[in-house]
Amino acid sequence: VQLQASGGGLVQAGGSLRLSCAASGRTSNNYAAGWFRQAPGKEREFLAAINWSDSSTRYGDSGKGRFTISKNNAKNTVYLQMNSLKPEDTAVYYCATTYRVGMVVTAKDYAYWGRGTLVTVSS
Repeated sequence: VQLQASGGGLVQAGGSLRLSCAASGRTSNNYAAGWFRQAPGKEREFLAAINWSDSSTRYGDSGKGRFTISKNNAKNTVYLQMNSLKPEDTAVYYCATTYRVGMVVTAKDYAYWGRGTLVTVSS
């Protein structure tokens, strides 16, 4: 499975961005896709996950309220809509996929990762 994340960039506080993650290769056995982020000096943080089959979702504390995960199965693409961005949202954002059942939230449970896309929020 190959994942290509895009959509990052520089945005002012209060603005919005939509990240995309295009999956290719043998994706049929993947249970869910997730978004994580990692700020300098911090651990990778779970934001949200979505089930490929039934579109059920799960959000981490940092993803609740302002972020929305969605997908387009026809395009094998997962999105992360981020609204009301804050400077503390500045990080590299990663998409990942997992075979593990149960909407897991830890990075080690995700088998495939994209390279990440940088989001910078200015104050």
